[in-house]
Amino acid sequence: MTEAVATRPAVRLPELGLWNLYFLIKFVLLWMGLLDFNALLNLLLAAGLLLPLPGRWLPRLRQVIAVPLGVALFYKDTWYPPFRRLFEQSEVLAFSVDYVIDLLGRFVNWDVLGVLFAIALLYLFIAPWLRLTVVTVALLLWVYLAGALPAFNVPVQSVAGEVSTTQGASSEVAESKAIDAWLDQFYREQAGKVTRFPEKNPTAEPFDVLILNVCSLAWDDLEDAGMRDNALLRRMNIVFDRFNSATSYSGPAAIRMLRASCGQPHHIKLYEPANEQCMLFDNLAKLGYAPELMLNHNGPITRKYMTFLAGQHLPPPLMSSDDFPVALKSYDGANIARDRDVWMAWWAQRIKDQKPAVSLFYNTITLHDGNRVTNPDGSTRRASFQERAKNFLDDLDQFIDTMKQSGRRVVLVLVPEHGAAVHGDRMQISGMREIPSRSITHVPTAIKLINMGESDQQGPLHVTTPTSHLAVSELIARLYAQQGGPLDLEALIHDLPTTAAVSENSDSAVVEFQGRPYVRLKGQTEWMLYPE
Repeated sequence: MTEAVATRPAVRLPELGLWNLYFLIKFVLLWMGLLDFNALLNLLLAAGLLLPLPGRWLPRLRQVIAVPLGVALFYKDTWYPPFRRLFEQSEVLAFSVDYVIDLLGRFVNWDVLGVLFAIALLYLFIAPWLRLTVVTVALLLWVYLAGALPAFNVPVQSVAGEVSTTQGASSEVAESKAIDAWLDQFYREQAGKVTRFPEKNPTAEPFDVLILNVCSLAWDDLEDAGMRDNALLRRMNIVFDRFNSATSYSGPAAIRMLRASCGQPHHIKLYEPANEQCMLFDNLAKLGYAPELMLNHNGPITRKYMTFLAGQHLPPPLMSSDDFPVALKSYDGANIARDRDVWMAWWAQRIKDQKPAVSLFYNTITLHDGNRVTNPDGSTRRASFQERAKNFLDDLDQFIDTMKQSGRRVVLVLVPEHGAAVHGDRMQISGMREIPSRSITHVPTAIKLINMGESDQQGPLHVTTPTSHLAVSELIARLYAQQGGPLDLEALIHDLPTTAAVSENSDSAVVEFQGRPYVRLKGQTEWMLYPE
């Protein structure tokens, strides 16, 4: 009798199944530079999916749990800011339906979708013939080890400029410490800077000061719209080529401008009482300037903006924007007047009053993302940034002509708050300004002298050093000190105070260190190169 031989069942190794496609997509996006890939978390997700589980219901439950975790991890692996920031911004609740739909559409990149479609077709073709789970796990291990072990690292450039053969993580820590030390020194130096205004000169010929604080206008936006070399900037007398607005939000930008007579403070210091010597409009008031405020908007976001201005020693708006025809509808449904209408009305009143000199702070949101043009029948249509920028620049050009014809002496200062982020980047979609990147804070600041003895034929003088609001305050003080003598533009811009490119919001900071941009988000201790 032959003895029966028992056969052992073949061991079935676990598979990732469709999760292979998930990781394959990530590998390709990582190769394209579109992801900030966290290798360890992705490796842990794969390990959890491959862990053998008994029965039928536990594996199914795992899939139910894994899907939302995979979605959350995918978003975390992008360069975008934490999703929680959306819920921390009260403005989000005021967004119109049209604007929300517009924003959602900006997350769609058709070129990337085409690549993902090709990857999906490739997966369907090779999945039956190749054990992709082995490939996926091998790639995950390789990416993880490449970032975790010195032997896998390519030599990197250290902060001091020497080649470092140490572990990549150690180099990043050393570089972050160097940036922190440099930033501490920056704030110490800025704390000691202040504009020294001259004493009031009763015999000086008065001139008005107009500060145009423009929302959403950066050099990058003008470049994108094909308007960088526009006629308005060519007729200015002084242009700041490397002006940094230091923030990407309107409230902090207004505070920084109104406190321009001191060096650049840390973001958290903006909400503390400022020294009297820092307040630009207070300094002008001591010289006989009557402060005035005008806006071309009024709505829910405007009311929040006004809270930022509270305590900044400005009077209430001279006129209400509701008194003018509606040119645009804001992203929150508020009415926006055309700048030309507001300026002309203010100027007509200025000509009539008897004030020797005024200092006007004017804020416009004409260029803000999501604004829509109002049609004669009350409906609205989408308006490109280029269309709105052209109208704004043309309006300002006409306003300058009107002031010039009056013969009144005026110093007009164009100081944008921040850019519009027209085309976005790897960390932020178009229109998003959570992170004050260089493309958002590098703004076209310029000064036009009207009936001040200036020459309009020679073209603008350019300030090529890195500057910020303190340089504007210093220049205004020098202009006042020059009264009674010939206008000397070269002396006005000579050795203006410099300010390195340091920009902050409440949850992020961007600095230009040794010629390269670095970013740090809330909750992070280390700086990383800004992905460009």
